[in-house]
Amino acid sequence: MTARFGEGFDTGRALSDLEALLAEPLPAAGPTTREGAPDTGEWSATRGEGFVLVPLWESEALTGVYGREWDAATTKAQEHLVSLAAELDRRWGAHRVVGMHVPLFRKQAGEALPEPFQALSDHDFYGDLAVWGPVTAGSDAGSRWVAVSLNHYDGDAPMIMIAVVTDRPITELEE
Repeated sequence: MTARFGEGFDTGRALSDLEALLAEPLPAAGPTTREGAPDTGEWSATRGEGFVLVPLWESEALTGVYGREWDAATTKAQEHLVSLAAELDRRWGAHRVVGMHVPLFRKQAGEALPEPFQALSDHDFYGDLAVWGPVTAGSDAGSRWVAVSLNHYDGDAPMIMIAVVTDRPITELEE
């Protein structure tokens, strides 16, 4: 679970969260660290050299959800992602898609990955990334790249929408 569990999806809140991420400094160096919410310890962010990864939304658990209910839940989650991506497209231009199949295959082969792909892989986030960038991040922050994706790592687990903000281009990894 994430610190977003139990919250309804709101495009405006997700946009506000992204704007805040763009304005904050990114770690210049150091190890990748996972952060938890102060009250619950649930995952709230992962930070590493030049990037931050955060949950934007988490669905209810899908335990015991099958058939039409499953289809409705996944459709609704996809609609949330489409809504956010459409608003970001209006702000920053059309996004491009960066696939996550190469990071998945590399993880299965035991190969190291560059960040932020290693952090995404460590969280089992293999949903393709909708990427924008470079975008202007504020007067002192310079240019940033932003990615969002929808992830589902286990049949009963919730779906999780995440955002990555980095000071480096997010490009498709070579096979």
